[in-house]
Amino acid sequence: MGALQSLPGQPQYADLAEKTGFSYDQIGVLHKRFNQLSHNEETLRRDHFNDIPDLACNPIRSQIIEAFFDRRNFRQNGEGTVDEIGFEQFLVVMSHFKPPSLHITDDQREKIRKEKLRFIFNMHDTDNDGTITLEEYRHVVEELLSLSETLEKNTAKSIADAAMLEVASISMGHMEPDEFYEGITFEHFLKLLAEFEIESRMNIRFLKMDTTTLCK
Repeated sequence: MGALQSLPGQPQYADLAEKTGFSYDQIGVLHKRFNQLSHNEETLRRDHFNDIPDLACNPIRSQIIEAFFDRRNFRQNGEGTVDEIGFEQFLVVMSHFKPPSLHITDDQREKIRKEKLRFIFNMHDTDNDGTITLEEYRHVVEELLSLSETLEKNTAKSIADAAMLEVASISMGHMEPDEFYEGITFEHFLKLLAEFEIESRMNIRFLKMDTTTLCK
């Protein structure tokens, strides 16, 4: 696998490089890690991620794992989830964490930014209805605060509720007393994170590799 760069006659790897932006060498590194996680099986299941120590203590562990089995993240306009993924799906999901190349146009950078933000949005829109509801947001906040022994569940709920009210005021502006805020749409999500530089900050280290090194 390490000799992929010298095997241009392998059409499947050329296709994967085109789909993900990874070089042959990078695909080779990721394939080795895939084989380690899957114990050399053809597919990965959720339970294979239990072998990753750094992931075990991550407060949003469940969302990260589900992201690998979410059809929306396969760049095929799919919906729902799958029970197993092959190497191609694994590689496509990993490509969301790849920093953009330094030599791209502003339009290409904006496209990459939106793809990364869509990926994060999908992680929290767990019922795939196009909206991060208050209940979904509460769940995220509770998980993020779960490592704190000094905060009770009701406190986490109050923090989530207050944060959602602030989001509503930013997204919708003035709201009438009887108006109900249904949740964060992707358009609202883009607006909220308009000033946040996500392109190079979104990376992943729990696979015993740092994706910040995967920039060409």
